[in-house]
Amino acid sequence: MCTPCCITQLACCCGSAACSCCCSCCPKIKQSTGTRIMYALYFLLVTVVCVIMMSPTVEQKMKDNIPFYSELCTKMNAGENCKTLVGYSAVYKVCFGMACFFLFFCILTIRVNNSTGWRAAIHNGFWLPKFIMLAACCAGGFFIPGEEIFLGVWRYVGAACGSIFLLIQLMTLVEFAHRWNTNWSSGVKYNRLWYAALALVTLVLFSVAVGAVAFMGRYYTHPEACLLNKIFLGINASLCLIVSMLAISPFIQKLQPTSGLLQPGVISVYVMYLTFSAFSSKPKETVEIDGVNTTVCVFPFNSVMESDTKIVTAVGTIILFGCILYSCLTSTTRRSSAALRVCRNSEPETERARCCFCFGDDTDDYDEENVGSGQNVVYDEREGTIYGYAYFHFVFFLGSLYVMMTVTNWFHYDDHKIEKLLDGSWSVFWLKMVSCWVCLFLYMMTLIAPIICPKRFEA
Repeated sequence: MCTPCCITQLACCCGSAACSCCCSCCPKIKQSTGTRIMYALYFLLVTVVCVIMMSPTVEQKMKDNIPFYSELCTKMNAGENCKTLVGYSAVYKVCFGMACFFLFFCILTIRVNNSTGWRAAIHNGFWLPKFIMLAACCAGGFFIPGEEIFLGVWRYVGAACGSIFLLIQLMTLVEFAHRWNTNWSSGVKYNRLWYAALALVTLVLFSVAVGAVAFMGRYYTHPEACLLNKIFLGINASLCLIVSMLAISPFIQKLQPTSGLLQPGVISVYVMYLTFSAFSSKPKETVEIDGVNTTVCVFPFNSVMESDTKIVTAVGTIILFGCILYSCLTSTTRRSSAALRVCRNSEPETERARCCFCFGDDTDDYDEENVGSGQNVVYDEREGTIYGYAYFHFVFFLGSLYVMMTVTNWFHYDDHKIEKLLDGSWSVFWLKMVSCWVCLFLYMMTLIAPIICPKRFEA
C-alpha cells in the first residue's frame, strides 16, 4: 500500500495528477476542490509567516532559543538580530512575492475552459515546483532595489487592492445570505422541519444582533465621551431594522417570494460584528472621573487581566483567516459568481435543501474516477471548469494584499506589532465603519433592484 501511495503523491507533486490522501477510508474528493484546498494552504502558510514576522514575541523567542542567533544573522547579511527579516517592510516584500505568484497564474489561466489543456494541468498539479516558485517569489522581494520608493508605492497599491478584496468579501456575504435562505426555503414544501430550522436560525441571529447592540450600548458608550460610538451604533442598528422590515414588506415579497428574515439576520450579525470591531479599533478616549483620568468605551475585561486582550486578538486573527479563506474559496465558483448578480428566481426549481448547502450537490455524476489504494479522486472538470481559474487567482492576488494591509494595520504600520492588531487606529475604524454601510447598501440593492429595473430581472 505504501508504494502506490508514494507513486501517487510523487505524481501529484511533480506531475499533473490531482492530490489526495493515502487513506482509502477518506471520502472521495473532487479535483476542483482539492486544487483550491492546496492553493488555500499555500496562502495560509505565507499568511502565518507574515504574522510571525510582525510578532516581537516570536522574535525574542528566536533570540533566546536559537544558538548563535546574532552570528547567523550577520553571516546571512540580514542586519543586526535579523532586522531585515522582521517588521512591516519584510511583510510588504513577502506579500509582494505572493501577489506576483498569484498574478502570474491569473494571467496564465485566462480563458481556460476545461482541465485537459497544458495550462489547466499546471494549475491542477505540479505542486512541488509551484511551492518552490512561491518561495522564490517571496525571497526575491528582499532583493528589490530602492526600498523606500518600493514601500511607498506598494503601500498605496495594497490599500487599493485590499479595499477591492474587502468589497468582494461583502458581496460574498450577501450572496451567502440569499443562497442560504433560498436553499432552506426550497425544502419547506416537502418537510415542515425546514421551516422550523429557518425560524430557529433566524431567531438566534436576531438575538445575537440585539444582544450585540445592548452590549455595545452598555460598554462602548459613555455620558461624557464616545460621541461617535453613540451616533454610529444608533445609525447601524436603525439601518439593520430598516432592511429587515424591507425584506418582508409586501412589494418585496411580491417580486421575491423567498425573501425573508434569514438574510437580514445574517447581515445584521455581520454589521454588528464590524461595528464592534470598529469601536475596538478606535483610539481610546479618557474622561476625568473623581480627579482621575479613566479610559472609557473599551472592552470591559481589558482592565481586569491582560490575558483577555490576547484572547480578543486571537479571536480577531481567527476571524481574519476565516473570512479570507471563505471569500477566496467560495466567491470564485461559477455559481457563486453568478449569484453576486441580483436575479429574481435565480435558483432552479429543483434546488435540494441541504444543511451543508455551501458545498456542491453530491448527486452529480462524473465520467471518471481515479480508484487506487488511497483516496478516490473525481475528475469533475473534463467537459468544463467548475470555477473560473483566472478569477480564482485574481481573488487570491487581492487577498495577498489584503493580508499585507491588515497585518501591518493599514496606514499605521511604523510601530505596529501583531499583538496590537486590535489597538487604536482611525484608518481601521473608518474602513470597518464604511464596510458596514457598503454591506447594507449591497443587500438593500438586491431587494429594490427588481423594482427599479423590472425588465432586467424578469424570470
